[in-house]
Amino acid sequence: MHTDFMIPTRGAGCYEFTRDVARWLTDQRAGDGLLTLFVRHTSCSLLIQENADPTVQSDLLDYLDRLAPPATDPSMTWLRHTSEGPDDMPAHIKAALLPVSLSIPLRAGRMVLGTWQGIYLIEHRAAPHRRNVAAHVS
Repeated sequence: MHTDFMIPTRGAGCYEFTRDVARWLTDQRAGDGLLTLFVRHTSCSLLIQENADPTVQSDLLDYLDRLAPPATDPSMTWLRHTSEGPDDMPAHIKAALLPVSLSIPLRAGRMVLGTWQGIYLIEHRAAPHRRNVAAHVS
């Protein structure tokens, strides 16, 4: 069984969609198996991260921005790919460092996640986008 999740973003940030995935699994009456999620874009990522304290996500985003600031930052003058805006190549760098797919075990149709774990799309671009995440259960 498979589906696509469309995740609208408002710009750079962490967008949790754990409940959407859980709802779909319930509707599909999934059993035991493996859920695979794959984001079909090159400037965002997927991540399993703490979902109890939002400062975890803001600290993570701040760290990534320090690691790969926009092309307008003096430390980034070496970038060649700048035609799509100052945040595009840094977004590709971040997406190269973070996962673009996740594998999550299922037991009785429920994701085997830890107590404080949530599934996030990490948007690395400043502009809003509609991101597509393919889901497959095997």
